[in-house]
Amino acid sequence: MSQQRTALVYGGSGFIGSRLVAALAKDGWRVRVAGRNVHKARAARVFGEVGQIAAFRAPLQDEEKVRAVLSGVDLVVNCVGILSEFGRQSFSAVQRDGAIRLARLAADEGANDFIQISSLAADVDSSSAYARTKAEAEVGILSYVPRATILQPSLVFGPEDQFFNRFAGMARLSPFLPVIGSGDTRFQPVYVGDVVAAAMAALKLDATKGQKFALGGPEIYTFKELLSFVIRTIRRRRGLIHIPESIAAFMAMLTDWAPGAPLTSDQLILLKDDTVVGEGQKSLVDLGIEPRSIESLVPAYLAQYRPGGRFETEFVKA
Repeated sequence: MSQQRTALVYGGSGFIGSRLVAALAKDGWRVRVAGRNVHKARAARVFGEVGQIAAFRAPLQDEEKVRAVLSGVDLVVNCVGILSEFGRQSFSAVQRDGAIRLARLAADEGANDFIQISSLAADVDSSSAYARTKAEAEVGILSYVPRATILQPSLVFGPEDQFFNRFAGMARLSPFLPVIGSGDTRFQPVYVGDVVAAAMAALKLDATKGQKFALGGPEIYTFKELLSFVIRTIRRRRGLIHIPESIAAFMAMLTDWAPGAPLTSDQLILLKDDTVVGEGQKSLVDLGIEPRSIESLVPAYLAQYRPGGRFETEFVKA
């Protein structure tokens, strides 16, 4: 009887990571979920059999603890990412330095496989710290683990997402939704289940090692089109109001310091660039996955909204 494989997932309590933990457990892996908050990590244990999933407090900045949790691991998956900076949780510390440290120590400990959940926005020349550090992490990871697989999703949607749920909530309370600038920036929304399926496929295909995959759904939409879709889906009569970039920049400057700020200066920069799969890039199709559309999935979970501002959604296994 073959020995059960062990996976280490950083960010395993998050939107993508929790579903990936469930998929790995279903596939027979033992899973270690690690991060700064062990209480959040422990929540992922419900997705496996008793003793199959274990939680560890091992911040990416703590080299000794990271090395300890890597001992005996076959697979490392890094889902860690932040949308805004707060205190020591800067883009460079979390998304770049933390990811590269994890890859370096994984190589030292002999982990056979490494999967990095990056972003389709990743660009070493970007003015956005989010996009730039995601790209710098990719370079650093591949320098230590040349066989690592890099997955670059566009806007990720699914139950509990922070895009469609947030704007649906706003549209239920406000007579309009805000559009920053022209609203013509393009996105290619990808279902969270398809991102997880891509990661699982990458484990089984040797041809994916050392490769990057741009993950996008079947259709491309502008920001304005996505907001209009939300309004139609929740069946509200709502307008779109354009906010000049200069005013949005001033508003963002006032709230940049606040944790969980609704808009930051860095996000404004991101909104200027398209995040769509480019010509010649490897994609979900190359992994044997047919991407699912927002039209086929979003209406079902937005319909589960309940008064009081909560979206009561069930966990959906990939």
